Amino acid sequence: MLEKTIRVNALYDFYHPLLTPKQQSYMSLYYINDFSLREIADECNVSRQAVYDTIKRTEIMLEDYEEKLHLYEKFKKRGDVIRQLYDVLDNKKNTEVMLNLIKQLEKLD
Repeated sequence: MLEKTIRVNALYDFYHPLLTPKQQSYMSLYYINDFSLREIADECNVSRQAVYDTIKRTEIMLEDYEEKLHLYEKFKKRGDVIRQLYDVLDNKKNTEVMLNLIKQLEKLD
């Protein structure tokens, strides 16, 4: 469950501008502020089921955006390559390895 929450939070960070204000509000309250479905429903004067349905549909939308745009995937790959670059610097490995890693970064965009 924690892994899902982390992923949805990351996807929300990338794609929240593509969501409606209501979707943004529910997702922010639920995933960032850790509100329960009942608390969101009370806050927004809607049913708990309406909140649940909106959040589930929005999660599907976020996954669909990621499937098409791959922003989160590229972000993670970029982070991996950057960590490898730091390892190369820390271990004073040769510049050929470093150049290869930089080329990998360039390909991500």
